[in-house]
Amino acid sequence: MSAAIKLVNVSKAFTIRHNKADSLKSKLIGTFYKRYREQRERLWALKDVTFEIRSGETFGLVGRNGSGKSTLLKIIAGIYPPSSGEVRVALNARIGTMIELGVGFHPELTGKENVFLGGSIYGLTRKEIDEKYQAIVDFSELAIFMDTPIKNYSSGMQARLGFALAASMDPDILLLDEVLAVGDEAFQRKCMDRIDRFRARNKTIVFVSHSADAIKQICDRACLLNDGALLFLGKAEDTLERYRALLNGAAPGHELGDGSVQPTGLTGTSE
Repeated sequence: MSAAIKLVNVSKAFTIRHNKADSLKSKLIGTFYKRYREQRERLWALKDVTFEIRSGETFGLVGRNGSGKSTLLKIIAGIYPPSSGEVRVALNARIGTMIELGVGFHPELTGKENVFLGGSIYGLTRKEIDEKYQAIVDFSELAIFMDTPIKNYSSGMQARLGFALAASMDPDILLLDEVLAVGDEAFQRKCMDRIDRFRARNKTIVFVSHSADAIKQICDRACLLNDGALLFLGKAEDTLERYRALLNGAAPGHELGDGSVQPTGLTGTSE
């Protein structure tokens, strides 16, 4: 089976600024007093992550908060560039994303205007968006709010519209981050139904969730991230078992599901 996504030694570093000197006065004070000087710290969100996601599979990303799951998803989506390493995506594959509430939405624009803005970002023409518009509205169940600015939407409403837009693009690869963590139970069932339809059509799905039941229900395989490193990759149930062991205090290991070992050292390459 061909690979839809392949990551090779992917690392990502962010620079954290302490005592940020954003004025002439603060810079001058820092000149004379060391404790007021700006200091920079490099935080490695991902460390030499290597694996591939097969075409047509549903792949889960599992780990504690801050383990690097969302960062990895954003790198696959092209939102963040890796500091080092390489990400390869199947040629001409259309990627649909629901990574973070509000990402891609302009708060001052209405729901309708954001649908057309989002569709254009996906590369659709005005005519193509027109043809999909009613289906997006129907799925989101937000018809009476489409002329309301997004800034007045609740988080659940944003989730409805974001998922409806991403799913309507008929992507080859769908990236989902905690899509079942918001919205009511009826909306979550609609999301799961749509995900099942994508799976039936052999679409590739990358799914981040803290719900073990959701991972077990829809994912073929999953990987466990911890402090930016890949600790385990294998069948979804095996990965969840390893995750539970980690939460219960087991020492982090670095075995993959096939018995091979994932390297965890940094490359040393900066952004």
